[in-house]
Amino acid sequence: MIRKIIEKGDSILEKKCHAITKFDDKLHILLDDMGATLKSSGGVGLAAPQVGICRRVVVLHNEAEEKIELVNPEIVSSSGEQTGLEGCLSLPGYYGEITRPMQVRVKAQDRNGNWFEVEDTGLTARCFCHELAHLDGHMFDELCDKLYTLEEIQEMFESAAADGRAEAEAKREA
Repeated sequence: MIRKIIEKGDSILEKKCHAITKFDDKLHILLDDMGATLKSSGGVGLAAPQVGICRRVVVLHNEAEEKIELVNPEIVSSSGEQTGLEGCLSLPGYYGEITRPMQVRVKAQDRNGNWFEVEDTGLTARCFCHELAHLDGHMFDELCDKLYTLEEIQEMFESAAADGRAEAEAKREA
């Protein structure tokens, strides 16, 4: 079932989520619904509070488009640094430039309660940080100086591309 995605302004997005203690059909339904909701949204990750459930559950897709389910996740290590644009399904239409670790290792439980660790880099590492922050009541816009609309981002890219073309042409003429 596709669930409604909660948007910024709803107080559930500001709450610290509770740990999962029962690994039962109710959790499995939540994970399945979150997977379907994420797929239909076109997003990369989804945390339970974003569908109105104050529990420590995350579903995301890594860069290989494999689904990862994280129950009671915690970041156990991180390294490096990357800066890039981020958006959020709970703040549609807005993006911000955020610095996150380049590599992140997460310890979590699967849908049956078994502990495992997963490590990744790049966009997936960024997604781990972004989604786990939701579980503690935080959103990405707390970390950026300015929010941009999609139109503003497109204008920035077009301007940068035009500057690059002008620079290349000036080099050819020189």
